Amino acid sequence: MPINSLIKLIVFLFLTAVCIFGLQPFQASVDASKTLVEQEGIYANEVKRLSDGTYLVAVRTDMPDVKAEMVRWWFKEFLQTSEQYKLWHPKDHIWMNWENKKPGTIIGASHLVHEYIGKDLNKLRINFIDPSEFFGYDPNDINTFVLCAQVGYLLESLNIAKMCHIIRDTKKGSEMRTRFWLGHVEERGIKNNLISIQELIGNTSLARLFMVTKEDAEDLKKHAEEEMKYLSEILPNIYYSNSTVKQ
Repeated sequence: MPINSLIKLIVFLFLTAVCIFGLQPFQASVDASKTLVEQEGIYANEVKRLSDGTYLVAVRTDMPDVKAEMVRWWFKEFLQTSEQYKLWHPKDHIWMNWENKKPGTIIGASHLVHEYIGKDLNKLRINFIDPSEFFGYDPNDINTFVLCAQVGYLLESLNIAKMCHIIRDTKKGSEMRTRFWLGHVEERGIKNNLISIQELIGNTSLARLFMVTKEDAEDLKKHAEEEMKYLSEILPNIYYSNSTVKQ
């Protein structure tokens, strides 16, 4: 093969690979550790397309008069009905239920929800997992509550995103830092370490460019900002009215 033709072939294959896999196909985009910053108030609120085609959605929420323990109680003990779920976002939250939920724990439970994100009603399954799968260790302590999950379709055995909430106590209450990574496709259930066709195609940059739009990411950011603001406003009264811990 002539050298010019060989160079053209190499360039074509390179550009095709970039188109499909991104410029850094083996770089992990799930940068959960950035939620662990020690300084208050510096965590960025942003929506950003990453090099692998996924979208990062980051949200910081100041929660005056709310402590990490109160948010832990909300998820592990209190939240059980659709009526309670609607308190969290009266406009967007429609319905909820649990699978594999045990009192006092959240890991291994699946939160089944119907909620509006933007104009669309989303029917989702939020599978809460051990935070060590994100961080390599469990960062929970007395002043910090960490909640991590894989998010998928309710009626299909397919996850489409990852998320992490970190609530850390501050002098005035707490600060919640949230990260979503949209476009991580994974089939739920026993996999035997095999990659499905859906995962193989869905996790390419090219597929992610079509599957996840900036509008999707912006809508999620707005929804998260609103629901966590609602939570910071309603939680103190609910907590002290229902919990055995008194103010």
